[in-house]
Amino acid sequence: MPQNLLVTGANGQLGNEMQRIVAANPGKINAYFTDVDTLDITDAAAVRSFIEHNAIEVIVNCAAYTAVDSAEDDMVLCAKLNIDAVANLASAARDFGAKVLHISTDYVFDGFEHRPYEESDEPNPRSTYGTTKLQGERELLKYAPDSIIVRTAWLYSPFGKNFVKTMLALGESRDRLSVVCDQVGTPTAAADLASAIFTIITAPEWHAGIYHFSNEGAISWYDFTKAIHRIAGITTCEVSPIKSKDYPTRAVRPFYSVLDKTKIKATFGITIPYWEESLARCIAELKQK
Repeated sequence: MPQNLLVTGANGQLGNEMQRIVAANPGKINAYFTDVDTLDITDAAAVRSFIEHNAIEVIVNCAAYTAVDSAEDDMVLCAKLNIDAVANLASAARDFGAKVLHISTDYVFDGFEHRPYEESDEPNPRSTYGTTKLQGERELLKYAPDSIIVRTAWLYSPFGKNFVKTMLALGESRDRLSVVCDQVGTPTAAADLASAIFTIITAPEWHAGIYHFSNEGAISWYDFTKAIHRIAGITTCEVSPIKSKDYPTRAVRPFYSVLDKTKIKATFGITIPYWEESLARCIAELKQK
């Protein structure tokens, strides 16, 4: 079990959930939670100094450029965060003997399959975001081949901006809403992903490799929106299905990006909740705020 843990991107959805799970397990890990204001991971010297000075043993990289559409116009910053910063962390980890657990995405796949994607499937990203995340994976494994990569999908939480919070707000403020019905994947509660990460980094052995994690099940964005409104008790907004071609976006998204979770469940003994159970918990928490 690591004594000194670094969590980057601590102000994001997953970073906030990592803070909560570490706090819920006091005394197990000495964690350093950083974001750009406390550690700029695009600065290689700063990364090396921080890891060496604090004797970091495990790095959980939650930091990323995740604005999928904006990435098409902001390629330089996207590449700095999703590629160069990962290389900085990996290089420092190699030189100072730390392990890295890095978060990646279902968008490394093209979405043309009609079965859950396995870790061994050939990536073929169709967006700048997906391309940079794949390049980040490869930079990590080049410098630190003993790393763990966890690809996830459709992340949401009570923190920050995400699809669940957007659909709740739109459901309260609009009479009607159109949502794409031909993109299928699996929502992932950041709390469940954080729990899985905590299990992985506190396991008796470090099992390097690529893993997939999302909640269980598969659903379209349209059906997801309907479920969000139903669970939240929103009845005044009519939600209609539309096709992707009728809702053009800057970035091309996978039509089918369900992830196969067999490997992560078998390796770490993780039980993964069904997406609707986790959604209900998140909405219940949001209602308490």
